[in-house]
Order: sequence, then structure tokens, then C-alpha cells
Amino acid sequence: MFLSRFVRLFRSRRPFTAELDELLSVDQLRNILSRERARADRSGLGFVMLKFTPGAEATSQDTLVRLAKILKSRLRCTDEAGWLGEQQVGVVLPGTSVTGARSVANDVCRGFGELTPPRCEAFFYPSDSTHSSNGQQNGSAKPAESEIPVGALEPLFASPLLLTKRAVDVFGAIVALVLLAPAMLAVAVLVKLMSPGPVFFRQLRAGRAAKAFWIYKFRTMQVDADGLKQQLRDRNELSGPAFKIKDDPRLTSIGRFLRRSSIDELPQLWNVLKGDMSLVGPRPLPCDESAACSGWQKGRLNVTPGLTCIWQVKGRSHVTFDEWMRMDLDYVQNRSFIKDLKILADTLPAVLFGEGAY
Repeated sequence: MFLSRFVRLFRSRRPFTAELDELLSVDQLRNILSRERARADRSGLGFVMLKFTPGAEATSQDTLVRLAKILKSRLRCTDEAGWLGEQQVGVVLPGTSVTGARSVANDVCRGFGELTPPRCEAFFYPSDSTHSSNGQQNGSAKPAESEIPVGALEPLFASPLLLTKRAVDVFGAIVALVLLAPAMLAVAVLVKLMSPGPVFFRQLRAGRAAKAFWIYKFRTMQVDADGLKQQLRDRNELSGPAFKIKDDPRLTSIGRFLRRSSIDELPQLWNVLKGDMSLVGPRPLPCDESAACSGWQKGRLNVTPGLTCIWQVKGRSHVTFDEWMRMDLDYVQNRSFIKDLKILADTLPAVLFGEGAY
């Protein structure tokens, strides 16, 4: 048994040859992707990344070696090729349309001749750009040869939720739900008695990698609140796409108290338990507001959204939208288990004193 495992491990190891040694490491390629993303956010010019994955046959290592040789002769000096992971090669093509990237992929596959080429996929950034050479949106043009799957690059930037963080989330959500169950039941009764309509409010929010999920809150506004939102748009007190106004006329009598005390957020413990959210992370925006964010601001979607965050305890309504986004990005780039614990500890006094809440 040990011998067979050793053989499988040996076969799965990345081969070390002169051609493959020239490929960038995983970290180097990730850094280049981040650089090109920042450049695209600033210039508005998109880019494409090709992902090559050999088949599971015994010659997959030979395929990688041949792929590296073909890429060396085919790519421009501005293009970059490196490891995306074990047995996967990524090629970053700056300033390239999806149609142009497909042309590169077809050239590479033709270089294999009668041999089986690796599977190729194309990922473009930004996902809402129109940068195919023939003007068709999101690279919907038909390639000259084989059809190559195309998708958005943003999900590849998303970081998976660490097992330790997920364990803390589940444990914390269960404990909080058990301890707060009587209080939440009392709030539900009050919401139902004091205003017509459902107890809970649900709304689609943008989660990790912009994946939409239903967020749950105690209802704090009248039932037709969304319909009245456009009429109040000129009273918005936040810059950017987010919408917040002080003394919102749509709030119910108990809703105002629930908002200021953040009690309306307690049903989101269920979102944490489901895995849609974490205890700590950037607050999820409604899908339409998230889609209206600038490219650099969407970096907050790289991690799982949270019940509380730096903005929740430090800024809330006292900061501009851009400052809020920078707080979130600082968390994304410097997050740690200790930092999460500190944010959780700071949340309680922020909620008790209602700093910046309305």
C-alpha cells in the first residue's frame, strides 16, 4: 500500500525540465494577475487568461513539457505563462480580446499535431467589459476552429473559506442562535404586532465571487419600501452606489430601534450557519449596488462576506463610500484569525452605543 501511494505521488509531481523551469511559480503568476487586474481597473482595458489542463493519461507530463515549448515560441514578450496549480498552466494575455485569446489557444493546440492537446479555457476580466475584437459582448464570437469555454476571471481571485474560520463560524452561530433564541422570538412577535407584513425581510446580496444569496433580516420597513426607494434617491447620504438616509420615512416604529441596535441583523446568523456568510468579513451589498461598484472596489468580493467588519465597528455612516470600500480591501489583504477576534470584540460596544447606525 505504501509503495503504491509513493508511485502515485511520484507520478503526480510536476516534472522538472529546462522548459518547465522557465514557467512562473504559482505565487508569481498570482501577483501578475493582481497587477493586470489593477491596471485594467485603472485603464478600462481588459485582459484574458488562458488555462491549460492536460488529460489524466500517463503522458500528461509530456504534454506539459510540449506545451511549455509551444508557449515559448508563440507568446508575445508582454504575455506571461506560469503555474496555476499542480498540472495546470495559466497564460496571461494583457490587452487581448477573447477572440484574440481563442486564436492563441487554437495556435497552441495546433502545435500538438496528432497528439492530444490539453484542455483549454479562457477567462476574461472585467466580466462586464466589451473587448472582443468584433464588438460582440463578453467574447461571444465564434472561434475559427474548436470551441473554447469562456468565463469570467473574477471567481478565480476568490479565496476559499479556511477550515478553521468555518469551524469558528459554525460554532459561534450555533451558540449565538441558542442563547438569543428567546430574544429573537420576542422581536419576531413585536415586528408582527406593530406593523402589517412578514416578520422577516430577505434580499439578494452579492457574496464571495459575486455569487448571489438570500440574506435574512428582521423587517424594519414598510412592505413597499423597495418601491419607494427611487423616490428617495435624491436624499441619499452616501456617495457611491450604496443607499442610506437618516430618519428614513420607510422605517416602522419598531424598525428604527432594531436598526440602531443592529438587532435586525440577528437572523443573518442563519446565513453564517449555511455558509453564505462568515462572522467577520465585508458587509454584503445588494446585487445591484455591488454591480455598480468600480473595479477596484469589487476586490472585496474575494472573500466570504461577514456579519460584522471593520466598517461596522469603525466607520459605518461616518465615512464615505470609498473609505468604506478601502476598509474592506484592507481587511481582505491583511485578514487573520487574531484580527477577526479583535473585530468581534469591538463589535459589541459598537452595537451597544449604536455608533453611526441609522
